Amino acid sequence: MSTTFTLDTSTSRATPVAAPMKRLTVPAVRRRKAEIAGGTGEPLVMLTAYTVRTAQLLDPHCDLLLVGDSLGQVVYGLPSTVPVTLEMMAAHGAAVVRGSYHAVVVIDMPFGSYEASPEQAFGSAARLLKETGAAAVKMEGGAAMAPTVAFLTERGIPVMGHVGLTPQAVNMLGGYGARGRAPEEAAKIVDDAQAIARAGAFSLVVEGVVEPVALTITRSIDCPTIGIGASAQCDGQVLVAEDMLGMFERVPRFVKRFDDLGARIGAAAQTYAADVRSRAFPGPEQVYAPKA
Repeated sequence: MSTTFTLDTSTSRATPVAAPMKRLTVPAVRRRKAEIAGGTGEPLVMLTAYTVRTAQLLDPHCDLLLVGDSLGQVVYGLPSTVPVTLEMMAAHGAAVVRGSYHAVVVIDMPFGSYEASPEQAFGSAARLLKETGAAAVKMEGGAAMAPTVAFLTERGIPVMGHVGLTPQAVNMLGGYGARGRAPEEAAKIVDDAQAIARAGAFSLVVEGVVEPVALTITRSIDCPTIGIGASAQCDGQVLVAEDMLGMFERVPRFVKRFDDLGARIGAAAQTYAADVRSRAFPGPEQVYAPKA
């Protein structure tokens, strides 16, 4: 049983209505690798979502919705993803699950919630899946995290890996620049990806790497790669939804703006403010007349 949505005409807001609906599954996502190779599958589509309404709008078009720890910056205005907590991820993850019925919902494991030991990771992941109803978790890190990936997958928790530019390690990396330019670093990223895939990850985000590294990884592992600042030849793509919608002035190199929603929201707010100040709003159609 999943959820679709109808409009409550008294409030004009979406209200969940139970209806039988088959959601995509983790095994179906994993199979996409072979389907793409065989010419019968399309690249995977993933976007971030942090709220019910955003999930409702994106879900029909996506194979996966990522409740990314990028919400720390996008929603909370934090300087990085490092301060994000399990409580934040659980609250937003539950909202996105409630707002979707089609996509596989994946939740980021925040910094400090999984690195200490496989047992710590299992506890954090189990909490997130229990409290949200999501299908999988995502963990950053390379070969050092492979035993943790294996520990979780062997115990029934699907894991999406994440290599290359790993934002939780921004303090070690010294910034958000592209990775893999030096041959030694490129080889390390490829080794990391292969280790995470062998450990049982059902898919792998490859972020912010030079394109030859992304191509080597995609061709050498048996689970789908999902690129962000990597290559169009990855098995799928992900972007922060607010980036591709044009909600921020800064546009990273790897982002294509598919709309300029920020400017349109600003213009709408300007028009609203002008109508309020001129008393043009509310008009007769927005106020309640006494009953006759």
